[in-house]
Amino acid sequence: MRAGLLAAMLLGGCAIGPRYEAAPLPEVRGGAIADGTGELRDDWWRLYEDPVLDALIGQALAENRDLRVAVARLRQARAGLLEARGNRLPQTSITGSAVEARQAVPTPQGPVAFESEFYRLALDASYEIDLYGRVTRLVQAARADYEAEAAARDTVRISVAAETARAYADACSSAAQAAVATRSLALQQDSFALTEKRVAAGRDAPLDLARARAQLETTRATLPGFVAARTAALARLAVLTGRQPGEVDARAAACVAPPRLEQPIPTGDGAALLQRRPDVRQAERALAAATARIGVAKADYFPRITLGGSISGQGVTPDAALSSGGFAFSIGPAISWSFPNIAATRARVIGAEAGSEAALAAFEGTILRALEETEAALADYGAALERNAALTRAEAESARAAELVRQRYRAGAEGFLAVLDAERTLASAQAQLAESEAALSTRQIAVFKALGGGWQEAD
Repeated sequence: MRAGLLAAMLLGGCAIGPRYEAAPLPEVRGGAIADGTGELRDDWWRLYEDPVLDALIGQALAENRDLRVAVARLRQARAGLLEARGNRLPQTSITGSAVEARQAVPTPQGPVAFESEFYRLALDASYEIDLYGRVTRLVQAARADYEAEAAARDTVRISVAAETARAYADACSSAAQAAVATRSLALQQDSFALTEKRVAAGRDAPLDLARARAQLETTRATLPGFVAARTAALARLAVLTGRQPGEVDARAAACVAPPRLEQPIPTGDGAALLQRRPDVRQAERALAAATARIGVAKADYFPRITLGGSISGQGVTPDAALSSGGFAFSIGPAISWSFPNIAATRARVIGAEAGSEAALAAFEGTILRALEETEAALADYGAALERNAALTRAEAESARAAELVRQRYRAGAEGFLAVLDAERTLASAQAQLAESEAALSTRQIAVFKALGGGWQEAD
């Protein structure tokens, strides 16, 4: 009868608490991402066809310190899962002792001191019968924690790839903007030299020379800012790739134009976006873990049954402890139950249910933020494309107008103020176009980051 009861306890257990099913992803309605075409590549940075960028991102994914932290935390979560799984197995321990005791033995003549040695060797084992699913829910929670940490690692991987691409683009853009300012400076220096000659010949007033010098110095003043921005970008790139800030990558330092994607960005649809983004997956797994912990807390409403056993040998000599005469064993169930005082258990259940509600709200909020971030990134990118196209046309017309004014000035048909205004307009148009090219690269990378690609190749 005892064996039948034990079998019923071993096989008849069921996990209490809510049963978790994967939270459904909402249907995405409207917006740019719902109408996207093509599927995003896992290695989206290769769409730029820039070997230097490919190499830098590869190095960052191998050496970045933030990514190493995320990988270490993932291993830590896996260890927690293995520990939780270990609760399914019997817990065993081996103990041994050798003591010398002195005690008073009563005799008719009075107490007599008695000294003896005592040896004991024991194997103890215990197994928690998971009658109400406490261990099952612990394992489920640990597994969900591990999967959430894996998603967190993937989020860091996406961020590292995007930030590396952005630092590289910023370094290239600063170099390009400095080159534009240098070309404008050279043109203005030519105009200044010509004005000096005309003033010396009495054909122009000294005021024209002062104005030319002022514009020349204004353009010259922009150069240190571009140099500093390039230095900062290269330092940031070095840190992202696991090196010290002063270890500048020569390939990145040689870049003079930001990477730019000429083809449309493949975005896929909204459902694919939510399935791809690891932050959504992390929030969903956190919800699964919180739900499982409700079952862990509720299991304490019921008795905890443990099957224990012990085999030991004991005696006053080592041989006696190992002999059949010193052999002893014990086996049987043990029950522990915090009843009728269940106030602490009830508080834990309430806390676990509140944690699950918070995790659900966080999951829903993560979805909304993912959609909002992607919509905003795509809108910014679309605006940057339109602005860049308009500034490209404006720069071309400004260059044509400036050349015509210079020709008329040399022929004496225009005054210096016309030349000064045309060169100022051209310099402004070129600077705005260079800034637009930099912003366009940044907006492209922001779109790729929002789309959530780049983690799929992680080990």
